[in-house]
Amino acid sequence: MAKRVVLFGGSFNPSAKHHRVLAEALASQFDHVIVIPCGLRPDKLTTNDTLSTDRAAMVDMNFRGIPNLEVDLFDLENDDFTRTFELSEKYKHLGEVWHFVGTDLICGGGKGESVIEREWGHGPEIWKDLNFAVAERVGFPYDPSDLPPHSIVLKPPYSGSSTEIREKILKHRPIGDLVVPEVGAYIDRHNLYLGRLPRASTMLNLGSPRIKIVVDPENPKAVAISHSLSNLEDTENPNLIVVVGGDGTMLHAIRNFWRLRVPFLGINTGHRGFLLNNLEVEKIREILSEGLIAWQSPLLYVESKRGDGSVNSGLAFNDAWAERASGSTAWFTVKINGTTKIQKLVGDSILVSTPAGSTAYARAMGATPLLVGTPALILVGSNIGEPPGWKSAYIPADAEVEILNADSSLSNKRPILGFVDSVSVGEVRSMTIRASRTAFVELAYLPERDLAEKLMEIQFPVQKEDQ
Repeated sequence: MAKRVVLFGGSFNPSAKHHRVLAEALASQFDHVIVIPCGLRPDKLTTNDTLSTDRAAMVDMNFRGIPNLEVDLFDLENDDFTRTFELSEKYKHLGEVWHFVGTDLICGGGKGESVIEREWGHGPEIWKDLNFAVAERVGFPYDPSDLPPHSIVLKPPYSGSSTEIREKILKHRPIGDLVVPEVGAYIDRHNLYLGRLPRASTMLNLGSPRIKIVVDPENPKAVAISHSLSNLEDTENPNLIVVVGGDGTMLHAIRNFWRLRVPFLGINTGHRGFLLNNLEVEKIREILSEGLIAWQSPLLYVESKRGDGSVNSGLAFNDAWAERASGSTAWFTVKINGTTKIQKLVGDSILVSTPAGSTAYARAMGATPLLVGTPALILVGSNIGEPPGWKSAYIPADAEVEILNADSSLSNKRPILGFVDSVSVGEVRSMTIRASRTAFVELAYLPERDLAEKLMEIQFPVQKEDQ
């Protein structure tokens, strides 16, 4: 018997308790629930008023822990609105596909006048052919004749509206009964739905720390610190990830746990530890209960196209790059937002870095690093022969960079390799790199931690005096 898979799509702006109740009801009746927050919607402009990164974070928080449920962020990542008939095609390999709808969308179906039939793409066809799980929405009573031909009705009726929540926030009214605590805290900390511009940093007050510890097991000092914090650990429901080690440990933690959507606090027991804090061991517990500053840092979304036409997608916290795969220098074409900026760049490699990753390979290649939170990306080359004198450039944070192999010869004498956070994706024909629309982390620092001063230390290391 085929698995029954139900798709739960929506704007989720914000994702709220009534969405979670519906998802739990679906999970009790179907084998698998897939929540799909939509991207850009021409018919629902309020969806576009909230950053996709914020909607993605709140969706992950709201649905966490529901069995047999996954959140698929592909629409948000692509800034797209995939129609219902296309979703059926996309997921049909998983089993028998069902679509969740409320009665507000099926009222009038008995007369061929439902919203689905009148306004949705291929409306009459999907009404007749697709499977629908229908929930009665308070305020939208229905006649049984309104139900689609292939449908079931969920009980009990539900109420709730994201519009109502946004309006309450704007009027400074409490919403604690409408959203889960994690979503409420996120909205409050980021000042969402108040008509204010987004901020690169926010104040983080944990109250009672519930931490998940990630430690460098090869560093005795790091292991000792982690043991001293073990009674604060809550691996099931953390509100902070404490990383004890060096920048490499932080990178490992981010790769594995960014979708927990809680800030990362680094405790440096390594070398420079640009992404971490230098803390006195005896004060760590006290600091965890005090206020911190959380800086938002995007991950890079990278699509690598191979010679056979297949595309590999991945995320990078630090950087992504293409480099020569043979003894000959590589030829690259560089496009930004679809416009060719360098027709033929001759060199060993070219790299795109986030500000948080700019103290790593980007700096080693000659670029001046940026502060975490700077609204820019770095583009830098290594051993560049052409164009003469070109080394690096700062580009807008929302720019899309395309790096192509400019060697168009049939023999492909100058192959290039792609790397995403130092992980090889093999030989590529092109790489498209931009800030992710769904993936980011928040890096927590002490209020007195001067990131600019740390950057100065890295660029101007103290030299030992001659003996």
